[in-house]
Amino acid sequence: MAWKNPWYDPSKPHHLESGFRNLHPVATRAGDYQRWQKARKANGYPPAPQHGYDRFIEQWWQPADFSHAGDGVWWLGHASLLFALQGQYILTDPVFSKRASPLTFFGPERKSPLPFAPPSLPNIDTVLISHNHYDHLDSVTIRFLRRHSPDATWFVPLGLKAWFIRRGITRVVELDWWQAFTHNGLVYTAIPAQHWSMRTPWDRNRTLWCGWAIETSHFRAWFCGDTGYHPMLHDITQRLGPIDVAAIPIGAYEPRWFMGANHMDPECAVRLWQKIGRPLAIPIHWGVFELADEAIDAPPEALLMALKAAGETMDIFAPIKIGHYSALNRK
Repeated sequence: MAWKNPWYDPSKPHHLESGFRNLHPVATRAGDYQRWQKARKANGYPPAPQHGYDRFIEQWWQPADFSHAGDGVWWLGHASLLFALQGQYILTDPVFSKRASPLTFFGPERKSPLPFAPPSLPNIDTVLISHNHYDHLDSVTIRFLRRHSPDATWFVPLGLKAWFIRRGITRVVELDWWQAFTHNGLVYTAIPAQHWSMRTPWDRNRTLWCGWAIETSHFRAWFCGDTGYHPMLHDITQRLGPIDVAAIPIGAYEPRWFMGANHMDPECAVRLWQKIGRPLAIPIHWGVFELADEAIDAPPEALLMALKAAGETMDIFAPIKIGHYSALNRK
């Protein structure tokens, strides 16, 4: 019997009886993935960083210092961020493992170390999950956090709650795009993204994908999650108001013919940043796993070039080191 989407709502265009879809899908052809993999192997992609991995780590990594007081955000690598807001710690897409894979011996391997020892992590109040890909949802990390912060509340897109329940995590809030939930005085809203989901060969797009807005009485942050560029992303400022800080992906973008629909390159990231009012921006989704054809050190260089080409200064949207802390000023 064919699987049917239990959350299906015919009034919502991103819902299908068979799962979920992007509002502006891009046509794909059978064999595209195999064609990419064949070319990737033939060309030896991705290349090593320009000056080697040790030099890359020296340039773009530092230990995370969790002793900072007040509101702020740490970039922990890839799509993992730790926000401190109103005395609460909010963690996004935590992946602490050595591989972004269901296997311990195969799959994308961590190229830069975790910037902290997991037991040193502050007690987490809230965890935000954008989708179920292995570089954003890691079983080993989730098991660690269940023990480390047993009272944490988890926010997930439609379809993922059952995955957590099966792992003994019951404080789970499951939301559709543009749905909001107030927790401990903060408002969390699931924001549309241009992406997809898949955990096994049999569950493609059966769970939703999203970004997350976090709002206090005086502040609004946007964690984009994993997304390609589309003008629909501009809607966040029209629907929720101005953004104070945005975590915007800039990596895993080559080749564009294959990656462009689901991942932003730095040029697209700059365009999005401009459209949402040039807030403080943290470039994410780079520096840890080699998921595409560009070198691991290419995204920050490409971001600086994109900012220069757009006539922008680099004081509030520039590459930062893994482990870096940014203070968030109150209004």
